Amino acid sequence: MTETGDAIWPPAWPCVHGGPLAAGDYRRVPEDFLVEECLGFEPEGHGEHLWLWVEKRDLTTLELARRLARVCEVTPRQIGFSGMKDRVAVTRQWLSVHLPGSEAPTDLIERLSDTPVRILERHRHPRKLKRGVHRANRFTLRLSGAIVDHPYLPSHWQVLCERGVPNYFGPQRFGPDGRNLFRARDILRRGWRKRDDREGMMLSSARSYLFNELLALRVGQGDWATPLAGDVLMLDGSASQFVAEESDEALIERASRLDLHPAGVLWGTGESLAQHQAARYEQHLSNEHADLCKGLEEAGVRLARRALRIAPGAPTMARDKDNLTLCFELPRGAFATAVLRELIRHPTLI
Repeated sequence: MTETGDAIWPPAWPCVHGGPLAAGDYRRVPEDFLVEECLGFEPEGHGEHLWLWVEKRDLTTLELARRLARVCEVTPRQIGFSGMKDRVAVTRQWLSVHLPGSEAPTDLIERLSDTPVRILERHRHPRKLKRGVHRANRFTLRLSGAIVDHPYLPSHWQVLCERGVPNYFGPQRFGPDGRNLFRARDILRRGWRKRDDREGMMLSSARSYLFNELLALRVGQGDWATPLAGDVLMLDGSASQFVAEESDEALIERASRLDLHPAGVLWGTGESLAQHQAARYEQHLSNEHADLCKGLEEAGVRLARRALRIAPGAPTMARDKDNLTLCFELPRGAFATAVLRELIRHPTLI
């Protein structure tokens, strides 16, 4: 995805076997893209909230939440979910329904019969399912095309798994042809209001674009995975952060074994802890995209951090005559397309 069509966020490994190896398709039908939410804990079995383990096909999480609210005769605010899952996919995730002192309709499944959904489990829990509480997502992706028979595929895949890939936000964050970003610019220029962006998607698109721009700059300089003096560093698998006063051999070694990662800014209000060269990258971002940065600050979004690098966890690869199947796990908020764009050439992955 590009904002204007003339800039491309670069891959990290252009020198490994020539970068993305070959053309490939990865989502011809929803069944080619399977996603399973890894919650990291179990519902307690009692409480005011009904938690549903749901499989959906070719449907957004927001649309599923709206339909579930309608059939359970509650407001959308009484529906909870942790992550926004892909539409063109088969995905499994938890949703919660606030039903104090009552049960879901006995004919819940029948009421959802016009929806591409299966309810696999149901349990009670004392609390609503909050956004961003799941630990990870497990992906099973079926690829086709020239990539399946490429001779360098196994070694290139190993490089991606051992060294990680840039943690770019995927094209789905920006909508078809980047329309969410264009709309975000317009809304921020006028002054953001909740009624214009009730789910916060426009704010998210703007922040994601700025993050990708910063990450692309560091990929271009070759220091996206290397701790710099003044970098904010994030421990792998954790939100714990600290500032590197200097870049020493110990930090570089820990980064090489994926124990920690440089963390890029998700723009908003608040003081950035970045210093030295890392701070200069952020200043460049502010200079180049002053309208988006100012608009986000005026909207009251709080500054946050996101790791610049991710590595596929528990990866496997299997090939047959016509297809390639990749399985791997990514932390919540990471996009499988960030991995695919380093492996295959596809027009939606630029």
